[in-house]
Amino acid sequence: MRAFRSQLRAVLLASTVWGALALPAAAETVLYKGNGGEPQTLDPAHTSINVERFVLADLDEGLTVYDAYGKVIPGAAESWTISPDATVYTFKIRDNAKWSNGEPVTAEDFAFTLGRVVDPKEASGYANILYPIKNAEAINTGKLPLDQLGVKAIDAKTLQITLERPTPYLLELLTHNAVLPVNKKLVEQYKTDFVKPGTLVSNGAYMLTENVANDHITMVKNPNYWDAANVKIDKVVSYPTEDNAAQVRRFMAGEFDVNYNFQADQLKFLREKLGDQVHVSQSLSTYYYVFDVRKPPFDDVRVREALSMAVDRDFLSEKIYNGAQLPTYSIVPEGIHGYTPAKFDYADMSQLDREDKAVELLKEAGYGKGGKPLKIEIRYNTNENHKKVATAIADMWKAVGADVSILNSDVKTHYAYIQDGGSYDAARVGWVADYADPENFLFLLASNTKSLNWSHYSNPAYDDLMAKSYAERDPEKRMQILHDAEALGLKDGAMAPLMTFADFWLVSNKIKGWHDNAVNSHLTRFLSKE
Repeated sequence: MRAFRSQLRAVLLASTVWGALALPAAAETVLYKGNGGEPQTLDPAHTSINVERFVLADLDEGLTVYDAYGKVIPGAAESWTISPDATVYTFKIRDNAKWSNGEPVTAEDFAFTLGRVVDPKEASGYANILYPIKNAEAINTGKLPLDQLGVKAIDAKTLQITLERPTPYLLELLTHNAVLPVNKKLVEQYKTDFVKPGTLVSNGAYMLTENVANDHITMVKNPNYWDAANVKIDKVVSYPTEDNAAQVRRFMAGEFDVNYNFQADQLKFLREKLGDQVHVSQSLSTYYYVFDVRKPPFDDVRVREALSMAVDRDFLSEKIYNGAQLPTYSIVPEGIHGYTPAKFDYADMSQLDREDKAVELLKEAGYGKGGKPLKIEIRYNTNENHKKVATAIADMWKAVGADVSILNSDVKTHYAYIQDGGSYDAARVGWVADYADPENFLFLLASNTKSLNWSHYSNPAYDDLMAKSYAERDPEKRMQILHDAEALGLKDGAMAPLMTFADFWLVSNKIKGWHDNAVNSHLTRFLSKE
């Protein structure tokens, strides 16, 4: 405890000194933000959840970014060209792009960043999203050295990325957290400590001055940002609270200007009290449960299918989320151009028929009345909505003969546990698209998706389909292959998709420039405060 306190004092002292140096002398415009959870890390290569992205996207700027409407626009790269066969992208880094310490942002910084993500020594959970880059998969699996990656700094301001195949979503992929640039010199000098306040340098609109665990993160405007003249908010103070009721109270008291997440059953009340300050927007996302298929009884597809069938998704959508989230029977949500999601075979059955069928399947597997006991512990991250969903699902599973308990932990602990391979029975998770392509949902079930394949599902036939999709250049044929992969994943009960997310935000009328969008991207550089 003494050591912790000493470290905390050191962090606070360093943060105070850095903050004093960084803060502008004039009156500040400060954005107070309820972030919805505590980031596990501020190292882009190791991020995975949206509460991390909300912070990182203000600190670091990728080659491309989402604008206030969710459209991809130039970021650190002011322009790019694409070869006739669509396999070579050449990016021009802005001449005035600088790190927060005043040093220029270079093509080599981005080459280092991309190489670091696919380097097997780094063990980045997102390495495989870069597999479209030439040799990335072979490097990440140890078959080729890192210097064979299809990324090259032509000169200080020109970066060339060569692909294995045409990748129509590459520009969206380059907005992703994992490929936000890191400063090569500082990473090599400070190793994992490069993310600490006073050490971390960033190339985005803001720079880090404080990161006090379980309390707040403070960022101030980066005077060296290429577009600093148009950044209107001087400071962002982000609070990681996961207590929805406390978040709403603080927003209504004027302590928060924006807040991510609130209890869905409060939607009507909040709309009556706060009017258009309540924002609900559908997103490309899936709310789902996973089963640990490495152990019995969840290694039996009949058990997984029965438990999935027994969940009344309409109840969850209507009674818990007031219709703000929609029931789904697909892994990939509706709305991706050119793609028709596959569905569970039982999607069109009545709920009563599904429950009868679930009992039959469990009996075949040896569970239920007169069979072996079926004990299930549901894990979920602390959140009132997730608690209500878990409680409802527990009741639904009890109705088909299971003995169910629930266990919650904070979002940081929850995801760290399942990503690190911890054993569990059933767990709540969610996925928000990094880019608008079905591959971004279906890669989660590939056996080479290490820390994000939370169910540990593995089927060579599924992997083959995903591999074929990467090689297929005909867009229609590629979509059909991905559809087939989704159908196989559903048949195998690799996950239990439940609902399509909506994003819940409270946004004060004092905040201008906010636009709801499907990618849930709201960079502070586009906002102002009256």
